[in-house]
Amino acid sequence: MKNLNGYSPSSKTVAAISTPQAPGGIGIVRISGPQAREIAGKVFTARHGKTLDEIKGYTALYGRIHDGETDIDEAIALNFTSPASFTGEDVVELSCHGGLYIMRRVLKAVFSAGAVPAGPGEFTRRAFLNGKIGLTEAESVMQIISAQGEQAAKAALAGHDGALEKKIIKIRDLLIETAAHLSAWADYPEDDIPQVNPETLETTLLTAKTEIERLLRQFDAGKAIREGVSTVIAGRPNVGKSTLMNLLSGCERSIVTEYAGTTRDIVEDTVILGDVPLRLSDTAGIHTTDDPVEKIGVDRARGKVREAQLVLAVFDSSRQLNGEDRELISAVQGSPAIAVVNKSDLPAEIDMQYIHKYFQHIVYISALSGEGLQELKDAVAEVLRTAELNPADGILFTERQRDAARQAGDCVREALLAVESGITLDAVTVSIEGAISALLELTGERATEAVVDSVFSHFCVGK
Repeated sequence: MKNLNGYSPSSKTVAAISTPQAPGGIGIVRISGPQAREIAGKVFTARHGKTLDEIKGYTALYGRIHDGETDIDEAIALNFTSPASFTGEDVVELSCHGGLYIMRRVLKAVFSAGAVPAGPGEFTRRAFLNGKIGLTEAESVMQIISAQGEQAAKAALAGHDGALEKKIIKIRDLLIETAAHLSAWADYPEDDIPQVNPETLETTLLTAKTEIERLLRQFDAGKAIREGVSTVIAGRPNVGKSTLMNLLSGCERSIVTEYAGTTRDIVEDTVILGDVPLRLSDTAGIHTTDDPVEKIGVDRARGKVREAQLVLAVFDSSRQLNGEDRELISAVQGSPAIAVVNKSDLPAEIDMQYIHKYFQHIVYISALSGEGLQELKDAVAEVLRTAELNPADGILFTERQRDAARQAGDCVREALLAVESGITLDAVTVSIEGAISALLELTGERATEAVVDSVFSHFCVGK
């Protein structure tokens, strides 16, 4: 996709620091555009006298970087020639020592030599506009960078390798073939074009509908492994909430004593449980109290339970249920929740029939010893539907992608309804073309400049 709405990605040579803006062993300043080698040559001198124009792509030179007056640092200049580069343009990467002062001096020298600052996601945007990657592949770049666990990293890499785009293209091509047959049959009745079979048409549309709905169903699970899940540990005082928090955190995040009401405010931490990042909140024990400070903590705990994406409702197996337990059970109905029956190493007094009546997912653990932790991991994966997610299959990453898939699904359902209702095939064709248009926007083949701007505005500068 080139020259989108008049924008030419190759009109200027841009530069930015592509490594984190923090001290490190190595820092990289990336230059991309038609004058990349010329600009780099003004600030870089190879030790043995060769120039970047004299070496092949994917080869490097060792030398020094200077600003025309003084040396800045020793460096390696890595040369990439168009179109065999990430952006599809001539690219030079200057690798120097990773001090902030040094990197910024090198970048300043590159700007003085003729480059202009790269915007957020500028290099990936140019790769997209130059046809090196599709829009879904470009979006997966930030998912790779922000991945917090193995599943998220696998899903992002699969997206970058084109797994999602291949799925979308398969659905799109199926609909394009169907729309072409409908149009040809309607426009050229005298020609020897096979008649449209309503049953075959319905089967094709049902196939497209099923594939789109499968992608949409996986979105929430994919979002959970990418962004994490707001998770609240709730229960009455002294059931072991803080002990569970410490078990999941792997350190003493919450104060644990034999006295009830130790936790008065919300203690937060982010942990990886299985493959899912959980943004944990250990809350004050839910109960009635006259202590004004403790009451604030209890009110905050109730609020957290209402807002949570997942609730770990903790119960003490060695004690009978009371009104505060029942209040919590009532509060979590209709929300994703797991009953965590703690202190399983002690004699049981709890009414498990009552727990089973209100919870689909129940786990027995000893937060003190860690027994039952694997069962809790499995239950979380089941509740969040991450257990059935295969990251290599290709999943929807962003709200933009989900909205486009949802639009395509709505259009396919309209087409199916038209077929079932016996409406003219012209109306069916219009709905199918609407679905095709939504899928083309999803892959970026028919994306507006506003959509492209929105996608790359979320990128960091230098990528």
